[in-house]
Amino acid sequence: MSVSTVAADQSICTPLPVLGRDVTVPLVTGGEVTYAALDYAASAPALQRVWDDVAAYAPYYGSVHRGAGYLSQLSTDLFENARVTVAEFLGCREEDEIVFTRSTTDSLNLLATALPAGCQVFVFETEHHASLLPWRDARVTYLDAPRTPDEAVATLERALAARVPQGPALVCVTGASNVTGELWPVRELAAAAHAHGARIVLDAAQLAPHHPVSVRDLDVDWVAFSGHKLYAPFGSGVLAGRADWLREAEPYLAGGGASRTVSRRADGGVDVEWHEGAARHEAGSPNVIGAYAIASACKALTEEGFDRLVARERHLVEKVRTGLTAVPGVRILSLFGDDAPRVGVLSFVVEGWNSSHFAAALSAEYGIGVRDGLFCAHPLVRTLLGTAPGAQGECGAPEAAPGEKSLNAIRVSFGAGTPDEHVERFTAAVAELVRDGAKWGYRTENGRCVPDTAA
Repeated sequence: MSVSTVAADQSICTPLPVLGRDVTVPLVTGGEVTYAALDYAASAPALQRVWDDVAAYAPYYGSVHRGAGYLSQLSTDLFENARVTVAEFLGCREEDEIVFTRSTTDSLNLLATALPAGCQVFVFETEHHASLLPWRDARVTYLDAPRTPDEAVATLERALAARVPQGPALVCVTGASNVTGELWPVRELAAAAHAHGARIVLDAAQLAPHHPVSVRDLDVDWVAFSGHKLYAPFGSGVLAGRADWLREAEPYLAGGGASRTVSRRADGGVDVEWHEGAARHEAGSPNVIGAYAIASACKALTEEGFDRLVARERHLVEKVRTGLTAVPGVRILSLFGDDAPRVGVLSFVVEGWNSSHFAAALSAEYGIGVRDGLFCAHPLVRTLLGTAPGAQGECGAPEAAPGEKSLNAIRVSFGAGTPDEHVERFTAAVAELVRDGAKWGYRTENGRCVPDTAA
């Protein structure tokens, strides 16, 4: 599809209004430019509509569930209705629970505490650390990075079939990679898991902002995502899915809200009856504004229509891919191949450049915000880069000066609020940096490459 055809296609939406779309930033070379936020995979800017909804509610803020006053009752109503909105957004089953958490990481750590005794967890090495690391009290089988979707399914099937004993098992898999943006065969992996008596949890942190996610259609047991990647503010997340393991587990946090009744015993101790529903794992005063913001974002994306959002994002992905592949020395990272379907996330390396240096130059000289590093997915990025498993690296940049070997990659990511101009400026800047080099000097400071003010 040509750019002119895309522009005329009414099925493709215009960018959604987001906070910060008109923010200008200084350039080290002089002057200012409108900031191009191309780090959506880390945190997407909040939708203007979400911010407006939160601002309209703020004067009516009240503590939920136990207050007799009007504002408390209003807030309780809003908080519980947010569960309904999220359940509809995720296509949940009638019996599923919606638990509000702090983030995807928090959601998966919550699920990890609810695993039945003897549960074995299967997770690909390609996962974000939020999915890779929470299973500390379980037997974990780490699966090698597959090179095709079919290989992913076959690898999982072999591992599940070989497990001994044949007790409870959980598969954790991403819906879209936070490094390559590639879509994973979630429905097929769920079918494989269930065929071998296992359950599956979907890390939808990178999928839910870009594609429709249906618990029912994908046949997953749980789904986790974060509000700050779904165009809502920081500090809120969701774990949605089957209630039985959550109901049978000890509360994630012990305290008010999780407890139904508390009484003293004759021996001086305390007896506690815990709630059985979502409240069991939501101890303390909940983040009502965070839950409301997530619900607002869910409504906004649903009303805009994912067909149109997906079509426009594919248009942007093709712009970026075409621009990067035209630049000598640029290699786009991929597990499943260059033509694999992906969301608006691409990582790449540039021959002869330290990734931190390149990202710093994009920011300081062009006003473009991307991310460099291992993206809290160290095993995956090292596999893609072909570096040794023990090689040093952080989620940020390593201690490497401009021009030195980089163990990291550069990630560009975008979404519903990204205008064409931002990705066009990005690809032009990449081409110019590779052709002409940086205009400014840079030095390493606290592990990051920064403009040298003495230059």
